Amino acid sequence: MNGFPILTVLLAVPMLGAVGCLFADAKAARWVALGATLIDFAIGILLWATYRIGGPQWQFQEHLGLFGSFGWALGIDGIALMLIMLSVFLMPICILASWVSIEKRVPEYMAAFLLMETLMLGVFAAQDLFLFYIFFEAGLIPMYLIIGIWGGAERIYASYKFFLYTLLGSIVMLIAMLWMANHAGTTSIPALMAADFPMPAQTLLFLAFFASFAVKMPMWPVHTWLPDAHVQAPTAGSVILAGVLLKMGGYGFIRFSLPMFPQASAQLFWLIALLSSVAIVYTSLVALVQQDMKKLIAYSSVAHMAFVTFGLFAFNR
Repeated sequence: MNGFPILTVLLAVPMLGAVGCLFADAKAARWVALGATLIDFAIGILLWATYRIGGPQWQFQEHLGLFGSFGWALGIDGIALMLIMLSVFLMPICILASWVSIEKRVPEYMAAFLLMETLMLGVFAAQDLFLFYIFFEAGLIPMYLIIGIWGGAERIYASYKFFLYTLLGSIVMLIAMLWMANHAGTTSIPALMAADFPMPAQTLLFLAFFASFAVKMPMWPVHTWLPDAHVQAPTAGSVILAGVLLKMGGYGFIRFSLPMFPQASAQLFWLIALLSSVAIVYTSLVALVQQDMKKLIAYSSVAHMAFVTFGLFAFNR
């Protein structure tokens, strides 16, 4: 695999598929979308088979300088590989789940899903701080459209709520990223993971990233967008929401908060523990009384992700 840009190909396939869908009729768009997602699944299996366990931490690295210190930098470690496999496994299932149920504007729907796949995979493969941010935030757009156009009766309210919650949380993170890039003189994520930020700054940076990742996970009390989004989204949208999008917050904690701000993470464990404890008990009780299956999944997802945050910040194996 040396020298072959396999991660770029992984991102390019669904992107090209999305463009193809826009120029196809409904029937052809379904087949194009299914074909693109199956090709990506095959590439995912190839990544899995050729990943060297016990080898270097970052594998399949690609770098192309664009301007300044910003560049097209991709690479994965074991955690990213697991989440990429999860994404490429779920996408063909989502396309098949939408085969008959989606009847209006099918080409646009399939294009939105394929664009979503590109952006999700980009989040897990990005090795540049701002490239990560672009993928992380741009993923909002296709999901917003999927809920807002193909969702249920209250879809407009749910899509606005989803968009505003997640966008507002991430603006603070962008300010923190700009400061970090200026302070460390690099936007490389592996280099920033090894950087030593001063303690007062660590706390502020941790809280800035926490504002974004907590909404994305979502942690209590900023979880209220999720039940609305889940209920109103089409079934395949709910699958991606619960299956992959919520994991982005956890991935952010593993990739940024813990390695880059370790002292702040240890000092603010009480905050994570408090919010996670409330979420585990409260949202589990709320889930018990739900009569809507999608709301049940939404509330139980909040409880499940609270276990994840509690475990991550417990600082043990």
